[in-house]
Amino acid sequence: MSRFAWDHNAYYHRTLLRTLPAAPGRVLDVGCGAGALATALAARSRHVDALDRAPEMIAAAERAVPGNVRCVHADFLRDTHPGAAPAGHYDAVVSVSALHHMPLSDALPRMANALRPGGVLAAIALPRTDLPRELPVELAAFAAQRVLAATFAVARTVGRGRWYAPEHSHDAMPVVLDPPLTTRQVRARAAAILPGARVRRLLFWRYLLVWHKPGG
Repeated sequence: MSRFAWDHNAYYHRTLLRTLPAAPGRVLDVGCGAGALATALAARSRHVDALDRAPEMIAAAERAVPGNVRCVHADFLRDTHPGAAPAGHYDAVVSVSALHHMPLSDALPRMANALRPGGVLAAIALPRTDLPRELPVELAAFAAQRVLAATFAVARTVGRGRWYAPEHSHDAMPVVLDPPLTTRQVRARAAAILPGARVRRLLFWRYLLVWHKPGG
């Protein structure tokens, strides 16, 4: 892997964390991968249930996460995951680069059902390219990607931080090369499924979806 490669998902962890309550008690991480986000969530919450349907990802996560994270090998749409809280008990449900692997009509209601009243659903995922409408964003992303790649590579060379270096398990992560929906389509479908859901395009080939469950 090139020394100029960097992890766009990790770059947006802070963006996702800013959408959550200050100190959520119990959080569900859907599609946890190697556990980087679950580890960040664990520092802010009492307990995290981290789910992934790829056994190699769960194995990597179990080696990385602290003690208040429970890693579960399960398919979120199909399995009843052991050890997870009952429906309606999570303060937050989060997901990074997993939502575009699932039909929104199936995933969003299930995520919403897991939340307690007043809880927050926050997901970052990949949109389908929407040209020519998003051409200015694509050009800006292409230029900024190169600048940040060089900046992070230099910082990793002279410093001590990881500066968004890809995880060792990066190449083993399941990838969708052609996401099914544009940001506009996600916005329309999410609003129909979860009234009040907000979706916005992020610069580096991601979108952010946030929904607050009524009540609480």
